[in-house]
Amino acid sequence: MFAYYLKLGLHSLRRTPVLTALMVLSIAIGIGAAMTTLTVMHLLSGDPLPGRSQHLFYPQVDALSTSKARRNPPDMLDYTSAMDLWRAGRGDRQALVNDSPIKLQAPETGQPPLMTTMLSTHADFFPMFAVPFAFGGPWTGEDDEKHARVAVISADLNEKLFGGKDSVGRTLRIRDADVRIVGVLGPWRPSPQFHTLAGGNFSQGDTASFYGKAEDVMVPFQTGLEINDGHFAQFTCNSLPAVPGHLQNTDCVWLQLWVELGSAAKVADYRRFVSDYAAQQKALGRIPFPENARLLSLMQWLDYNRVVPRDVRLQSWLALAFLLICLFNTVGLLLAKFLRRGSEIGVRRALGASRRSIFAQCLIEAGLIGLIGGTLGLLLTLAGLGAIRSQPVEYADLVHLDLPMFAATFVLALSASIVAGLFPASRASRIAPAMQLKTL
Repeated sequence: MFAYYLKLGLHSLRRTPVLTALMVLSIAIGIGAAMTTLTVMHLLSGDPLPGRSQHLFYPQVDALSTSKARRNPPDMLDYTSAMDLWRAGRGDRQALVNDSPIKLQAPETGQPPLMTTMLSTHADFFPMFAVPFAFGGPWTGEDDEKHARVAVISADLNEKLFGGKDSVGRTLRIRDADVRIVGVLGPWRPSPQFHTLAGGNFSQGDTASFYGKAEDVMVPFQTGLEINDGHFAQFTCNSLPAVPGHLQNTDCVWLQLWVELGSAAKVADYRRFVSDYAAQQKALGRIPFPENARLLSLMQWLDYNRVVPRDVRLQSWLALAFLLICLFNTVGLLLAKFLRRGSEIGVRRALGASRRSIFAQCLIEAGLIGLIGGTLGLLLTLAGLGAIRSQPVEYADLVHLDLPMFAATFVLALSASIVAGLFPASRASRIAPAMQLKTL
């Protein structure tokens, strides 16, 4: 029967081309607007490390000396807390992280100095976050302990300074220190850059820091502290440090710690460890509110920081509202179309067609309109995404239609058209055959 209803539906659509075109266009425009914004939402709120994110965690404690507890702990750690947690070595892998602006030069190239960003971290950073390498590799844990003057550079910086060639063994001058390149990254651009995310900047519309490119230079954590001493920016301080940029002996929060935990038991154990550490520090008089300590997973950390820009969320709601308006229009058009065929439906009912058969035929016709509208909506979605890619926003080049959103376009179009067809189909199936036959 489905094939028969499909044939009837196609014949009905051809009989009323203008009305069909209006319904298809209404569905297509609504789908195009909705899927454009939903695709952007999907990409910006997705998992930056599929398959690994469930093992990555971000501990927080509140070491700021205040008289009133905060609703949430600070987004970063003070130096004492960060080093205590790191030295405990409770994670399968762990890395402290800090990014800071630097002046850099490659003396051998003769190029002028440039300003860029340096990431100070530990050797575990690279396997923990599955960072790819084009040349060389990461430094070792021994390099961390020795404060070795080594560095890993990004593919972009390698292209800019060395023409994309293998630069392992070459020298960089960072401020007043020379470091040796031990590795060059392959293409690596986590979206967002969760490893330096803090402060809920996305909710304020500041996406430049977290959807741009990764840091150009990475050095061992203590090496970075020595090279860039006096040039670090504090995130929050109860009082300004005596010497600006020297933050090691202050309560300023400016460091982040990431840990990898391979099982639920290890997660529970580490969560207890963070809580016990905060309680211990309260006993020592350093942390006033030990209850304000927690351990968030990577995805929880992204949710807490509202990684989707506020304007994208607003656009998504507006687009869904617009789709709803389009559906209301489609409901009206379908109702007019089905009721105009009252005589035809009355004859079919008199010849033995059941209400269920009429209802099914009308829904299949609505579904056909949805499929055609979805195809046109897909083209409008591609055009919309192309327009976004031309916009001056940091995430523009990341926007594309992946397979799940391609499938979602047709699922949404088909579902929307069937929902829109429920009421008109119900009305059509209740047409009284006797009243229609009297008018023939």
